[in-house]
Amino acid sequence: MTTPSEFAGVWCPSVTPFDEKGAVDIEALGRHFSRLNASGIDTLLLMGSIGEFASLTQQERLFLIREARQLSPLKMVANVSSTCMADIVELADAAWKSGFDAVMVLPPYYYGQTQNQLLHYFEALDQQLGGKWFAYNFPARTGCDLTPALISELASKLPNFVGIKDTVDCLSHNRALIEETKKVRGDFAVLSGYDEYLLPNLLAGGSGVISGLNNIVPELFASAKQAWRSGDLTELVRIQQRIGKLMAIYTVGDDFVTTIKTAVSRRFDSMTSHSRNYGGALSIEQCAAIDRLFE
Repeated sequence: MTTPSEFAGVWCPSVTPFDEKGAVDIEALGRHFSRLNASGIDTLLLMGSIGEFASLTQQERLFLIREARQLSPLKMVANVSSTCMADIVELADAAWKSGFDAVMVLPPYYYGQTQNQLLHYFEALDQQLGGKWFAYNFPARTGCDLTPALISELASKLPNFVGIKDTVDCLSHNRALIEETKKVRGDFAVLSGYDEYLLPNLLAGGSGVISGLNNIVPELFASAKQAWRSGDLTELVRIQQRIGKLMAIYTVGDDFVTTIKTAVSRRFDSMTSHSRNYGGALSIEQCAAIDRLFE
């Protein structure tokens, strides 16, 4: 029997605003969250890849966890990934104390990992985490893939392991994860990390999408969710085509994080476009291209 995941729907992996001096800007994050809170999306992901977690110090990450939870009534998940297990546990403990609904963790990166190593790693991690957690599959960054067989085995053993963000540009990978985990857990959430995979994910029986575009057009994805639930195929096709066109934003500029922040800044004036990636600032022509996308 299939029980819908409590984490199903559309998520926004939020950008992390910085002020003119490069410090984390909580006031800007509050303005950003205020708009997202009213948009109809379901969950906020703090400090994901688009949130520049890898560029934040441990103290900045702890600060964000403490401050962000009070800025939104939505479900909130903190990415606590690190190459250091003690840092992961410290971040996760802070998330539980702050009222987060779950945490998310990448597999170990830098060193190559076999499937056997990944199995033992996540089993050991589960013993130290104090609540629900998601795996984050991003093999283009970690160098290892969380395969459907591995995730299914972990899901069958670990009740607190509640889902996965699958950032793999391959529909069959996402579909296989859904099919294999459904054999062992009806409530396990498989969410795509690619914006335009929302509809294919849902059609395959998945739980939804974690979409960077939700920083800019969250209402569009919230509308897609409602159209899916009401069976409005015509509206779903329209929205899917719109999402496909907006995917062009990821090809503007050298750095997609700065590009997304620039779009938010230009459309809503809620934050600066500063990121901690170098050389990503957009030209006048590139800014104009973004403006045209969202006309």
